[in-house]
Amino acid sequence: MMSNNSCGIFLLDKPTGISSHRALQRVKRLFKAEKAGHTGTLDPLASGMLPICLGEAVKFSQFLLDADKAYRTVAKLGAVSSTGDAEGEISGYRLVPPLNTELIESVLTNFRGEIQQVPSMYSAIKHQGRPLYDWARKGHVIERTARLVTIHRLELIEFTENTITLDVVCSKGTYIRSLVEDIGNALTCGAYMQALRRTYVAPFNEIQMQSLDVLENTCQPVVLPITDAMQHIPSFHLDLHSALRLMLGQRIPGQQGIPTVYRVYDENEQFIGIAELTDDGVLRPRRMMSPSVSSLHKKEIKSEYTNKDNIINI
Repeated sequence: MMSNNSCGIFLLDKPTGISSHRALQRVKRLFKAEKAGHTGTLDPLASGMLPICLGEAVKFSQFLLDADKAYRTVAKLGAVSSTGDAEGEISGYRLVPPLNTELIESVLTNFRGEIQQVPSMYSAIKHQGRPLYDWARKGHVIERTARLVTIHRLELIEFTENTITLDVVCSKGTYIRSLVEDIGNALTCGAYMQALRRTYVAPFNEIQMQSLDVLENTCQPVVLPITDAMQHIPSFHLDLHSALRLMLGQRIPGQQGIPTVYRVYDENEQFIGIAELTDDGVLRPRRMMSPSVSSLHKKEIKSEYTNKDNIINI
């Protein structure tokens, strides 16, 4: 499989019934990767896209954590769950009103665009260094502050007398179980998340995913370049000398461009990392690949930067 020095993104189609951490460990073992990390937890109940960064790509996982995501969810109406999903205990039942498209749409319209959402107690948000779900499992309820999230698309797919199926495209930080509970409350009957599948993590789509079964039975799984997750970021090209300096953690003065974050490449079109261009024209490293240079280049670097006075500290 993959060598320890390689990097990239593997788009796992996580099955239901296992945690994201367990899925990550299986992928890491199969790739024999020294480093690996997933970009956004999926609960055991949920299936679908779990991007896993391998090797050096772990350094750039934040760009996928911050990405928009899409889900298909089934909301079970007329009942309230202790966890907000099908894994919790049912704590109450309510009468479901006669459903029709007009009624459901009149409720959904209030949840499109920017909304305030209180995160679930069964989320991974930290409180005093521990995720909220740890507190919840011990019977504690922690006061949470509502957060502004964006629901880019909320589409009714189908409904029965006590379920509604929805497609959701949302910003980072959106909790689908909380959205389902809020929609159930707006319908006056309560609801919990019966099923969830993540179909998209920008810019990747569902057809690019691969299952654990495929991974375990193929010699050539598809690993995508980390730069595929950063095409929305403008690029910057440097000569080899400047590229090496940046990779060593030094600032590069006298650059021309719009102050913002850039993907940076060397003169051989090799991606070397993410850097920020400041208002005064200085390019400073943010996340850099480990230097992969020849022994000749290493000698040149050692000779040029032995004098500490030449090093520009970040």
